[in-house]
Amino acid sequence: MSRDKRFIGRRDVVKGVAGIGVVGLAGCTGNGNGDGGNGNNSDGGGNGGGGNTIRWHAGGTGGTYFPLSGEFETVVEDETDYNMEVSATGASVENVGSLASGDADFALIQNDIAYFAKNGEGIEAFQGNAVDNLQGVATLYPETIHIVTRPDAGIESVSDMEGMRVNTGDLGSGTQVNALQILESAGGLTPDDFDQQNSDFTQAADQIQNGDIDAAFVVGGWPVGAIEDLAQNADMDVLSMSDEERQAAKDDASWFADDTIPAGTYEGIEEDVTTVSVQAMIATRAEYDAQAVEDVTTAIFENVDALSIKTDFISKDSAQDGMSIELHEGAAAYFE
Repeated sequence: MSRDKRFIGRRDVVKGVAGIGVVGLAGCTGNGNGDGGNGNNSDGGGNGGGGNTIRWHAGGTGGTYFPLSGEFETVVEDETDYNMEVSATGASVENVGSLASGDADFALIQNDIAYFAKNGEGIEAFQGNAVDNLQGVATLYPETIHIVTRPDAGIESVSDMEGMRVNTGDLGSGTQVNALQILESAGGLTPDDFDQQNSDFTQAADQIQNGDIDAAFVVGGWPVGAIEDLAQNADMDVLSMSDEERQAAKDDASWFADDTIPAGTYEGIEEDVTTVSVQAMIATRAEYDAQAVEDVTTAIFENVDALSIKTDFISKDSAQDGMSIELHEGAAAYFE
């Protein structure tokens, strides 16, 4: 099988995307003026003040997206006249669909998934279904690929997961896309070579603890809450990718970058863990009100000192590093 860094034609990913309704993107990627699409109704807010509610789609409660979004909510509500409603979701791919349909006003997604969606490639569900209304706001921090393993499984390399029970993340999520990319490029494995399980981070941690799976992929800025909890309650390892494995992943997918999880980040992990990462970013929809986007962006980046999560990375100066899609005019008004 040839490796193409621009196309992940995995049936399992497609099934997951179909399950959350993103396969139908062709019908909902135009002006977004369906339910809440124009950004000017009482639910969607977007025209400033007046108690309008911003609908912000985050990720699973066990990852970094959800608690960080909660901190953004506090800042935005303290610094502006907007209310903000944060929803737990299946993260990147699902969030793209919500922005495409107008069901979300802002969302956290991965920079690679943003590129795939905007350009109609990378994931089979996006082929020919480019999400035209997807626009960027800011990049935030590296999203580290964690490969959490059950110690008794004896996994010492990516290829060792052949024949194993592997949780690759929620169906259709950015985590699943990244997991399948790494399993193929660094381990030479396709979904036929292992028993693929799919759930959010919290459920995956429970599966490791209960011995129901051998490995789980978790993508998030360290420390990830679900992994912290697991490390405190059960034996677990985090696999270090070799230099060769990391290079293979980067050769096949240019959005990956070398990353390290420092020793001591998780209880029992006493050495640095070498791995790769993508970038977390805030996205919005093109038709959403420019003043609302500028106001929210300003509130967040002028009050980073009010945050407690990923503050070593989140800053105005780095907020366009790794931006993979066109900026919304409201964000551009702040940054440019």
